[in-house]
Amino acid sequence: MSKGKDDTGNFGFLVKKAGELGAKEAKVIPISDVIIENRVTLKCRAGCIGYGKKLTCPPYVPTPDEFRKILAEYRYALLVKFISPAEAKPDVICSIYKYWLDPDAPADKKEQATKFWKDHFNGTGSFAPMMLELERTAFNAGNPFALAFINGSCRLCETCNVKAGICLHPTQARIPEHAVGVNMVKTAEKAGMPIRFPVKGHPELMALLLID
Repeated sequence: MSKGKDDTGNFGFLVKKAGELGAKEAKVIPISDVIIENRVTLKCRAGCIGYGKKLTCPPYVPTPDEFRKILAEYRYALLVKFISPAEAKPDVICSIYKYWLDPDAPADKKEQATKFWKDHFNGTGSFAPMMLELERTAFNAGNPFALAFINGSCRLCETCNVKAGICLHPTQARIPEHAVGVNMVKTAEKAGMPIRFPVKGHPELMALLLID
């Protein structure tokens, strides 16, 4: 038996730690409640500007089918919810990428979208380190294969070292859950921690820690 848990999977110390680090909510769930769908990574290919540009994103990470096999070797996961400080008006948030990236977008909408992403990236920069700290806490409690996944693509380097195929920060870089097929909307809903979607007000972000 690993230190810090019993045979029923008592990981209350991780839930408490998540709260201390600033998480809005955290809950331990059985690994069978983590929902994997092949269609999730299709959204990476068709709807994300980071596709193929980062080693922590498809096509450089395990496929959903490969990840299902990996997931089967774990028993529990810690589901963590964070709240982004960024906020945008409903008529902007519904097309936030378009207004941000489209050079022909109305100036006022582009300004609001740019501010949203600036606030979001500045305000959520601590979320990945929080998940790494939870991973470290679980590891030191006797869970050698504890592994954190993060919300959103890696931001450690301005340009990822994709050409060489070697991550320059392997101890800090982590994979986003959706990149391996985790349907976080369904997983969060099943855990009783539903995400508001479409986004209203401040975005709710989910992250995952796999536990032995």
